[in-house]
Amino acid sequence: MNIGIIGSGIVARTLAAGFADKGHYVVVGTRSPGKLSEWLATAGPNVTEGSFADAVRHGEVVIISVNAENTRSAIEISGRDEFRGKVVIDVSNPMDFSQGIPPRFTATVGNSLGEKVQRELPEAFVVKAFNSMGFSVMTEPLFNGEAGTHFIAGNDDDAKSKVAGLLLEFGWEVVDVGEIDQAFFLEALASLWVNFSIKSGQREQAFKLLTR
Repeated sequence: MNIGIIGSGIVARTLAAGFADKGHYVVVGTRSPGKLSEWLATAGPNVTEGSFADAVRHGEVVIISVNAENTRSAIEISGRDEFRGKVVIDVSNPMDFSQGIPPRFTATVGNSLGEKVQRELPEAFVVKAFNSMGFSVMTEPLFNGEAGTHFIAGNDDDAKSKVAGLLLEFGWEVVDVGEIDQAFFLEALASLWVNFSIKSGQREQAFKLLTR
């Protein structure tokens, strides 16, 4: 599958390398051409660098991996029309670190980042995913052989099925929690993950849903 990633931070690079390792073809979009040259030398032949627009045009699935406050500008730079009909994964979280640690959770009901992205891109199929865990376990979700639980939300069942397939390749247990309005709760879950990670000093952790 062709996957485009808008953003070039540690989350973007982790996902790019993980998808490439599974045989997918990835374009990582940056604002600064050549920025990733050193990293690309180790990323393998399935990963290339391009502009934000290159990444969107390339991707059957497009991942938005930028700071929350930069999401709208990233969409504008990419070309809003380029997202039409695409599956878009929003990984960002509404956290404000300006007043120190732990960060403040800034989303409100009905105005989660996932919902905002869907409103920005009404002709795309937005799925909230890869947001409620740290980058170090995103593509390595097994803990002594047991899979962490990866929650996803979105309005379109086919889009969620496609995203779930990608997650299953890494070994996640996938739980669909509902439509994109549930992104608020997934973003709150991410805030809990961050706060507990800071308190515990542990990043190699993931949530697990148990049922009976």
